[in-house]
Amino acid sequence: MKVTDFILHRQFVKQYRRQSPAIQQAFKQRRDLLLTNPFHPILNNHPLHGEWAGHRSINITGDLRAIFKIEETVVIFVTIDTHAKLYD
Repeated sequence: MKVTDFILHRQFVKQYRRQSPAIQQAFKQRRDLLLTNPFHPILNNHPLHGEWAGHRSINITGDLRAIFKIEETVVIFVTIDTHAKLYD
């Protein structure tokens, strides 16, 4: 998986703006890590199934996840929320 760029889906932007500055900063750090080392253990980058089939998830904080999909070499961040809200 080689990624060179990213896009923020409008739903992601809406949810991202609701996050605290500390969470926003944590996302930026994890986003940059994803672009340079997509399978770094701290990310817990893994494919999703069911409703989210075709997407992947990374850890932002202990409970916060960012869901994305990859199209060619571009990561498209789709949503960001807690584990419970995303997978209930």
